[in-house]
Amino acid sequence: MQEIYMCGPDVTEYEEKIVLDALRNCWYGKQAYYYVELFEKEFAEYHRRQYALMTPNCTSAIHLLLSGLGIKEGDEVIVPDCTWIGTAAPVVYQRAIPVFADIDEYDWCIRCDDVISKITSKTKAVIAVDLYGNMPNFDSLADICNKNNLFLIEDAAEALGSKYNNKPAGKFGIGSTFSFHRTKTITTGEGGMLLLDDEKLYQRCKFLRDHGRSPGSYFSTEVTFKYMPSNLAAALGYAQFKRLDELVNKKRWIWQSFKNNFSDMTDLYFNPEPENVFNGVWDTAMVFGYSHNLTKAYVLESLNKANMPSRPFFYPLSMLPAFGGNVVRGQQNCPVAYSVSERGINLPCSLILTKDQIDFMSEVLRKIILRQNV
Repeated sequence: MQEIYMCGPDVTEYEEKIVLDALRNCWYGKQAYYYVELFEKEFAEYHRRQYALMTPNCTSAIHLLLSGLGIKEGDEVIVPDCTWIGTAAPVVYQRAIPVFADIDEYDWCIRCDDVISKITSKTKAVIAVDLYGNMPNFDSLADICNKNNLFLIEDAAEALGSKYNNKPAGKFGIGSTFSFHRTKTITTGEGGMLLLDDEKLYQRCKFLRDHGRSPGSYFSTEVTFKYMPSNLAAALGYAQFKRLDELVNKKRWIWQSFKNNFSDMTDLYFNPEPENVFNGVWDTAMVFGYSHNLTKAYVLESLNKANMPSRPFFYPLSMLPAFGGNVVRGQQNCPVAYSVSERGINLPCSLILTKDQIDFMSEVLRKIILRQNV
């Protein structure tokens, strides 16, 4: 059997054609950022946003937004404890303080009641993460933020194609961000996007993106960032974006195939899809119920010995040395994040996965869960 890869894109001759056009024809004059601007325009329209800014990655998109909103030293920004570090790192870039809130046991996204408990006079924003394509309760989050005069930011890095109440992931909050890393549903190799509706904020973020200068000017009035995208990367992203429905359907097929293969086993949990959510399922996650008495460390080690790819469910940020690594305090403040993370793994989400590969890995994983010899 062909090697099973953990993650990776599906690239066709169509992408090659578009990238080749950018390589051959898009270097001079108005063509220099042709695919960047085309990708931004159509990406914003798809997500029912007014404006889009492509960036080198999702982390820089979040940073650009925080800076544009004026988040500064001493401010507090509430983020879910269980997410990738890229959600919280830009808060620290601004010398602000990330405050970790617990996650919901069902959807693994930020818990609204815990957000309320973490709000102080210093709180300026809440970043909600659409974890593994799942969607939090945006109605309640918007209400909380409106009542407390807070910015709501959507980190939709993992949710391209997801929907909440028929609104696309990327439509929520003052701004939303996406990732086009090589592991994501569509890729530019590395890359990100910031979506906005407010023109003044858009102009500010656009100014901050390119060394604090106005377009066509070489006169900088502030020291800002260099977060400009590559037109070649944008060409790849644009071509992939034109195939979005096909790629999301493949992600959902992978998720459903794994779910079907374990449908006879109880107390196993996959990415949820409530009635009001359409899940784009960037990556299929599996959480072992308490009855299995399994930890992700044991399962990951067993899969590794069987030469099967997998990844750990995101670690709680509060346990990472980067944020002080106070596990005892973290468990007290965010018990669900620690519990779910300890019992969760990510299954392969490569867009070139086959049914035979999924079935083979499922059988290996089944034996590990049942503690049979692999």
